[in-house]
Amino acid sequence: MTNKAELLTINTTNGTIIRTIPCYPQIVRLHATHSVFLSGSSDGILRKHDLRVAPKREFGSELSVRAHQGSIQAIEASGNWIYTIGWTSRHGRPIPDTLVKIFDSRNLKAMSSFNFSAGPSFLNVHPKKSTILVLASNTGVVNIVDVLHPTSGEFHQLEVPSYVSSSAVSPTADYIAFGDADGVIHLLGTVKDDELPLNGFEGQPVEWPDEPEPLPEIEWTDRTPLSSIGMPYYTDYLLSAYDKDLQTVPEHYPPPMKIPPQVLSSLKQVDGVSFAQLPRELQGKRNVIPLAPTKRQGRFRSEKGRRPADSPPPEPLLDVPTAALVPRHYRRVEIEYSKFGVEDFDFGFFNRTPFSGLETHILNSYTNALIQAMHFILPLRTIAKSHITTDCTREYCLLCELGFVMRMLEDAKGINCQATNFCRAISNISTAATYGVVDYGHDSQETDYGAKIQMFNRFVIENIKAEGNMAPHNPSITPFRDFASVGVIPPISQLLSIDSHSVTISYPRKVGESSRYDELNNILSQAPSNEAQPPSDFASILRNSLVRDYSVKAACPSCKQVALQQTRRSLKPAELPPVLLLNASVHNAEALKYWQDTRTSRFLKPFVGLNLDSETNRPGGIVSDSVDLNAPYVWYEFRSIVVDVRSEEQQSHLVSLVKVPESERGPGLSHAWYLFNDFTVHGLNEEEALSFPGGWKVPAVLYLERVGVQAGFDYSEMPMTIDPSNLCQDISLSMARDSSRKVHEILTPEELPKPGTEVAIDAEFVQMQLEETEIFADGTRNIVRPSRLGLARVSVLRGSGPKEGVPFIDDYIHTSEEILPDGDLTPQSSVHTLVPLKVAYKKLRLLIDLGCIFIGHGLSKDFRTINIFVPPEQVIDTVDLYFIPERQRRISLRFLTWFVLKQDIQQDTHDSIEDARSALLLYKAFQQMEGEQTFDAKLEEIYRAGRENNWKPPSASASGTSPPLVHASPTLPFATFFPRPFSPPFPVETLQNQFRAFGLDPTFQGPFLQMSPELGLANAPYTPPRTPMHSSQSSQQHPHQHHGNRKGYHQPWSR
Repeated sequence: MTNKAELLTINTTNGTIIRTIPCYPQIVRLHATHSVFLSGSSDGILRKHDLRVAPKREFGSELSVRAHQGSIQAIEASGNWIYTIGWTSRHGRPIPDTLVKIFDSRNLKAMSSFNFSAGPSFLNVHPKKSTILVLASNTGVVNIVDVLHPTSGEFHQLEVPSYVSSSAVSPTADYIAFGDADGVIHLLGTVKDDELPLNGFEGQPVEWPDEPEPLPEIEWTDRTPLSSIGMPYYTDYLLSAYDKDLQTVPEHYPPPMKIPPQVLSSLKQVDGVSFAQLPRELQGKRNVIPLAPTKRQGRFRSEKGRRPADSPPPEPLLDVPTAALVPRHYRRVEIEYSKFGVEDFDFGFFNRTPFSGLETHILNSYTNALIQAMHFILPLRTIAKSHITTDCTREYCLLCELGFVMRMLEDAKGINCQATNFCRAISNISTAATYGVVDYGHDSQETDYGAKIQMFNRFVIENIKAEGNMAPHNPSITPFRDFASVGVIPPISQLLSIDSHSVTISYPRKVGESSRYDELNNILSQAPSNEAQPPSDFASILRNSLVRDYSVKAACPSCKQVALQQTRRSLKPAELPPVLLLNASVHNAEALKYWQDTRTSRFLKPFVGLNLDSETNRPGGIVSDSVDLNAPYVWYEFRSIVVDVRSEEQQSHLVSLVKVPESERGPGLSHAWYLFNDFTVHGLNEEEALSFPGGWKVPAVLYLERVGVQAGFDYSEMPMTIDPSNLCQDISLSMARDSSRKVHEILTPEELPKPGTEVAIDAEFVQMQLEETEIFADGTRNIVRPSRLGLARVSVLRGSGPKEGVPFIDDYIHTSEEILPDGDLTPQSSVHTLVPLKVAYKKLRLLIDLGCIFIGHGLSKDFRTINIFVPPEQVIDTVDLYFIPERQRRISLRFLTWFVLKQDIQQDTHDSIEDARSALLLYKAFQQMEGEQTFDAKLEEIYRAGRENNWKPPSASASGTSPPLVHASPTLPFATFFPRPFSPPFPVETLQNQFRAFGLDPTFQGPFLQMSPELGLANAPYTPPRTPMHSSQSSQQHPHQHHGNRKGYHQPWSR
């Protein structure tokens, strides 16, 4: 065999290669017979190769069979029988397989096997009796057994101090030899030692080496010379040759501490013993044990420059799961915060895969695992992505936010993301508190997140089903399912629902019949009973959960008498959904026992075949490693599992085990299953993903995809792109909008962006939640959860063309939370253009999809707070353009504008239009200096001036001017989202009927003012809105954060 995964047939006479056969890359055993030869691989597959015919199958084998779960240890053949021993696994650890397998060499059909409980490690066939095997374990247990009578074997125990390493049988079968790890040979024989020598002849005497002369005995005294012992050759002085006078350190070192003078002044002496009271200033903390500082596990981007490039901390290997110990990558992970905030945390170290993780520092982030599980259900992802292109009328829509998150995870390609807007929407839905799915940030150690995520699973499915219902215009995405009796149901129901029929019988007559659609099903646990228990395998439990009988006492509709009524739920294969969604319902130790692995089997396997026609007390199907389409089963494949990880040391948390679809696996990926533990992502093998080795791993939610229906989905009726005309429309929720402050001109249809169109952007944010900090007794602080910021204003300017620098988006974001005392973000009192967050988000999403190039300063933090991902090739950040990596200093927008553009900005207020225009001018100046090849010299001047002025611009000089003011043209036609004119006032229901791009909560129902072009705008001076600076913003700088107070954050209003 060569390193090219080939088997070579070589002529031993002349060394020529006769034949080359492709083979499995990891063959561990070869055995030749009189006509064929056998190969065993590390995956436990036994293959038969016939050199007399051309190979017909993969790896050049005529036949193949899986002999063992793990690697094959030994292969022997005698006559038409083949014997194998190998390895299996228990609790994720490899152990010798106790079964000795027997196969027919003609067709590789399995014959009867027998058990060797000690675990066979060595296998030999008796040279004279082909049915007798010699088995040996590595502990020295030897079994000589006849395969025709395996129960009557002959056992021997070797006295092995270590372990057996080899075995052999003599050609005469008189001796069996075993070698151990200490180099000792153990011999079992059928003859006495004095009757027959080992070799059959006397042989020549062995020549033993001469014994060395014994060393002379030396009587050791103080005068015995060292030369009598003998010394090795040396050229330097020995340590014993140094004189004590050359000693640089005193023998008594360190010297005793000096007594403080305060103690000496109060010293008293009694009977030769001196004592004094310890002064107060010398008294320290009493009964305090100093603890060593805990080793910080986090990695920060700001520390990369100080760490040696060739010695990064090694990434820990994936632990082998055990019954008691939680593996490292399953344990709870938390974001650590440096003085530069969450942006400094090195998420890339914890995820080196092309699949993005989700961050944990936000409320309701326990839903991250379920989001990841749903993300890799491709039909569900398509439905969510399609919904964000529709005119959804809900301000807080889970299906919209789910589509935005899935789109972000799809585009990020391994860069960490966060589901801020999705988690925020959960708290703003009225029924969330009823379901108990809101995370208030004060959950205790005993919080059962497994039960909580199952309740949230029901909550989110019911909501997205209602939100995606566009009746009577629901698209049909599953043409292979028949919904003629009820019409086209919502897309989520088409994907997940089970069309079940129930018949209720009140003996002796049938009293009712009903049908219903269930999107979520609970796996029923088997209650203890004296009756015969039904099969407890996963397929049978699942079948009995879907097709079940139950009895209740109720009034008979006919006779009105209370009687026992039995209801039977029936299913047909065509009524099962393409995606089967299950809640595991494991709420106690008894239910968990069914899921845990045994010594010989696992509860779950990659595929499940359901038999809906069998009785309750009969097996309801099989779990298998492969699919047999000829079997009478409905086959499902495991796609994702949400698991509750429980530990005594840490609070329980949720992780997701996902089998990535083949269409999204890159060529360099070696794993199909991946573990999503919030922002850490690691590949797993299939056996570990589907195993439950102990009580620390508890299943919660399961997604299964039906085999063979993926190609039948029809998405032709579903919209997949956002209408670009949304950028050409103007709308405001504000009832007190001041048209004199409107400075943006919306785009005309001819100005719609094309790929590569440059736009300048800047955003301002409002603090939605204060920072949560722990303060310890020693004064140290630990950030539990950083402050949560929400988008308050976003401005987008044209980056080129005749209207370069003119804004076409200047939206203030409506929020339901009362934050500012002056009401800039409330419809009743805001004088600005006010839109819901979803409308502004869709505009930015549309600009990204159209291929715009975004120009700004510090955009990474802006996009992170907006919770949107922009591909790096579509971002030009001036904080990176004007940056020298060796200086590890990023420059603020205000200082760059002062030095490069000779303008003063951000004097007392922040304005996003002013900041975006300044960033655009800085980019244009960069292009000009690059063309003149003067940029490097200019950048050195900027850094030199920054050090001289402490990176802050001096007071505005007489020559300093602000960027030119740009106002909207009064000749622009009046553009609005409304399809026909209207006159104020009108109720909010009319607004929802006319404008379908967003909706309003009932709290904001009231009259809305008409926007009219007759209001003059040309002569109105532009004054930036008052946006007070955030008082707690730190002035500390670091390599990954621009300097200076560029952003203006609103303080929360506390009454």
